[in-house]
Amino acid sequence: MKRFLVAIRPLVDRIAMLALWIAGTGLVLMTAVVAYQVFGRYVLNRTPTWAEAGSIELMSWFIFLGAAVGVRERTHLGFDVLLYVLPKRFKIVLRMISDLAVIAFGAGMVGFGLQLVIGTWSGTKPTLGIPAGMSYLPIVAGGSLVVLFTLYRILERLSGLRPDDILDGYTHSTAADDISATKA
Repeated sequence: MKRFLVAIRPLVDRIAMLALWIAGTGLVLMTAVVAYQVFGRYVLNRTPTWAEAGSIELMSWFIFLGAAVGVRERTHLGFDVLLYVLPKRFKIVLRMISDLAVIAFGAGMVGFGLQLVIGTWSGTKPTLGIPAGMSYLPIVAGGSLVVLFTLYRILERLSGLRPDDILDGYTHSTAADDISATKA
């Protein structure tokens, strides 16, 4: 198991970095679309009909992909007071319970998101001319990544590859660190 996890770690890291790049690009594009919408409304007196719906689509993608990377990098808010005072074996149990709950949530995002995609695919978003179900694809993509990243963390923990976090004397590089390193 350890060899497999070590072998796929670069792939998991690249997936996280790609998701972060897509999220960042979506944020920049959404900002540009909103700026264009404001310019059109107040300067040209003609608002582009697609701008609001387009910016919402972009926002959905960067929110769900960014949130999934946040799960991987453990940057979401959490109630970790007990982790400072409990013995290590209890920390592992609490982390496992937390990770299983996150996997269940991610699986729910995938399952219910797919139902939304399938149920609304035949409709069309009039301002964008795309299937309405495309609006729910970010939920499925984000949920899939949440499941992948959390499952990978659980398997690492069970195989003894690394401690869980800085409380156990471990720090790890993040996708943002990897992106910064590629620029240098």
